[in-house]
Amino acid sequence: METATIELDSAEKIASIPIDEIDVSRPSLFQKDTIGLFFDRLRREDPVHYCRASYVGPYWSITKFDDIMAVDTNHKVFSSEAKLGGIAIQDMHSVEGALELEMFIAMDPPKHDQQRKAVTPAVAPSNLLLLEPIIRERAGEILDTLPVGEEFDWVDKVSIELTTMTLATLFDFPWEERRKLTRWSDVTTAAPETGIVESYEARRAELIECAMYFKGLWEQRINEEPKNDLISMMAHSPATQDMPFLEFLGNLLLLIVGGNDTTRNSISGGVLALNQNPDEYRKLNEDPSLIASMVPEIIRWQTPLTHMRRTAVQDWEIGGKQIRKGDKVVMWYLSGNRDETAIDRASQFIVDRKNPRHHLSFGYGIHRCMGNRLAELQLRIIWEEIHKRFAQVEVTGEPERLFSNLVRGITKLPVRLHAR
Repeated sequence: METATIELDSAEKIASIPIDEIDVSRPSLFQKDTIGLFFDRLRREDPVHYCRASYVGPYWSITKFDDIMAVDTNHKVFSSEAKLGGIAIQDMHSVEGALELEMFIAMDPPKHDQQRKAVTPAVAPSNLLLLEPIIRERAGEILDTLPVGEEFDWVDKVSIELTTMTLATLFDFPWEERRKLTRWSDVTTAAPETGIVESYEARRAELIECAMYFKGLWEQRINEEPKNDLISMMAHSPATQDMPFLEFLGNLLLLIVGGNDTTRNSISGGVLALNQNPDEYRKLNEDPSLIASMVPEIIRWQTPLTHMRRTAVQDWEIGGKQIRKGDKVVMWYLSGNRDETAIDRASQFIVDRKNPRHHLSFGYGIHRCMGNRLAELQLRIIWEEIHKRFAQVEVTGEPERLFSNLVRGITKLPVRLHAR
């Protein structure tokens, strides 16, 4: 894993590094939130960048919007298959003690398409219509219990609580134990250096515990009439009902992380962005109809998953660079979402941005996030309910960020509420 290195937190220092020595895989750059300065330089000077030496091995960084689109929509050349390395920059099969998971996001067609199709109805427009009043009621309950005028942690009290409630509903998960979902989501993407797990062996043990818990739910659902929850859908679909154990676990964890991390970190990131851009916050307060355009802007701005990785299955050229068969290719969505050549004023947070859904946070092509409309729905509802109650959610201290190069997470955000 990454070791301690020289502090590189200013544009001047970053500009002095030889371009071929830049390594954007280092989790500390994301935790310190200095990663944007590195991506700015790569987009300008070397948008298809090869890093020869890093703790994750050699890899290509794709940092511009159009190049990322070209990779993401070409699954015949750029594979997601777990056996080739999967979707994250680090190959888990090279990590001693780690549990290698199989999931449909780390598959190519046709198997990917069959398994994804089995669970897509849970986030279909008709089901979202049924979910909306439930999410709104719960959002209101959460906000009504918050202390006005007192400092508290927004991440714990609001962001985690709302997303975990929604996830428990999607799974029809035992309500009183819903925080298990939060824990399993955190553990799925955690390395020992994050402090979330002590070791890869401990991570493995917790994920197997998760699988056994869900196996019990699965056995209940398979003996019942099919319902609209994700477990029932998987249990009754021919594409997923006979999955091997690690595939069953992998797909469950994919749905947990996908339903949790994106929305949780966007809820926190939106509060932070508005506080960093007070003119935009004023604009929103004066015209709450701007929530509709602000929601996708928050998701672009936060970019909850920083990257997706692919493996080239044949030689291919991108941006004048020759990618070789077997090379690791990393699409940095966070960088693409700051590409001024593709997004007007990409470095600014703008609540009334025109065409705000023009971003990369959900990916593109066959692996585009299937829950993207649910994420937007939760964010829209929470901000509509916030606006009814509070003139401002004031950030009162520095956010704490996750030590991760995959999840762009905010772990703590101290705030104070101002009533309307």
